[in-house]
Amino acid sequence: MAHDTTAISAKTGSRGNNLDDVRRNNLSTVLKLVNAAGSLTRAELTRATGLNRSTIGALVAELVSLGLVTESDPDTKRQVGRPSLVIAPGRHTVALAVNPELDAVSIALVALGGQVVKRIRYSTVRIPEVDEVVNIVSAVVAGMRGELDSAYSTVGVGLAVPGLVRAGDGMVNLAPHLGWHDEPLSEKLSAALGLPVYAANDAAVGALGESMFGAGRGVRNLVYLNGGASGIGGGVVSNGALLTGQNGYAGELGHTLVNSNGILCHCGARGCLETEVTRAALLDAVGLVGSQADELDRVLRERFADPEGVDPALAELVDRQADYLSVTVRNIVNLFNPELIVLGGFLGSLFEVAPDRITEAVQRSAMMGSRESVRITRSSLGPDLLAIGAAQLAFAPVLADPAGATLSIGA
Repeated sequence: MAHDTTAISAKTGSRGNNLDDVRRNNLSTVLKLVNAAGSLTRAELTRATGLNRSTIGALVAELVSLGLVTESDPDTKRQVGRPSLVIAPGRHTVALAVNPELDAVSIALVALGGQVVKRIRYSTVRIPEVDEVVNIVSAVVAGMRGELDSAYSTVGVGLAVPGLVRAGDGMVNLAPHLGWHDEPLSEKLSAALGLPVYAANDAAVGALGESMFGAGRGVRNLVYLNGGASGIGGGVVSNGALLTGQNGYAGELGHTLVNSNGILCHCGARGCLETEVTRAALLDAVGLVGSQADELDRVLRERFADPEGVDPALAELVDRQADYLSVTVRNIVNLFNPELIVLGGFLGSLFEVAPDRITEAVQRSAMMGSRESVRITRSSLGPDLLAIGAAQLAFAPVLADPAGATLSIGA
């Protein structure tokens, strides 16, 4: 809630300190609104915050001086009445986003407002070790150093890890598909780059990105389920906040039991979702390899364009995986009563070609009441999702205290 400084009285402490706190809160409120919306007019900010026009003008001017927003004249062709200046996120304040996977390390440069400036996928010939990830990211950033120094202010690094990440210090407790255990990746990456690093599970990061900029924009209760080379994970947004659990490990929905006679999972159980529904099986069925994973969506849509002409083996695989996925989606509906379930990665591709099979199974078997209000969709941010979500981890301190944030590279 924003507050007008003219309405503040100092009941405790000094009036100056109270006014400073109010100013910081108001700066944060305005920047968060602009970051989430992409652009807002001064009039819209006035209505959204309840602050008067002069206060909004002063706050915007300070954010402009910090390089966090820009201010421009509106398109007056369709404007009726006095035009209101348009406030947009600054494109020169950026975060680095890093996502290590089985066969690649992705590094992106993301500006405020969820704008991906560039994204680089560095393929690896084998599963990368932690030190290799640090070396790859360091080399890529070194190659961008001139551009970063001259054109951008960098707030830090957001790290999306396919595994369990401890909330307090970013320690990778376990990333089983990468073979990592108790690895201080955040600490090593921060030391190598000279930047603060903020880490979280990749599916939790995906939930954050979708809720802020994607299919879940404006939705307060959603579950994001991500499928990638390293398996399946989930992120839960409850009443607008990311559900992390005691140590940051919440959302391991890939280990939902879907087949009691299924494959032994690395977690020790049998028939987990991520052992029964895999990207590798789908890639193999359509004749693609891991480095061609971005083509899976297109190829599946082409193969299923004519339902009568689909290869029976491929159709059987898709049906089986869709049915197992439906079990987990039903459990999600029963457990969390979300408004929206977003399927990302190869799970989005699976939903694309078998939407009715999944939604109808959930409608048949989920609890009445919850099932009637839930929607299921696929991610709308595509391959940029994890970069956008991870960047928000690094932007969080700036959004919380715009004037007090330290920009680590550039001016």
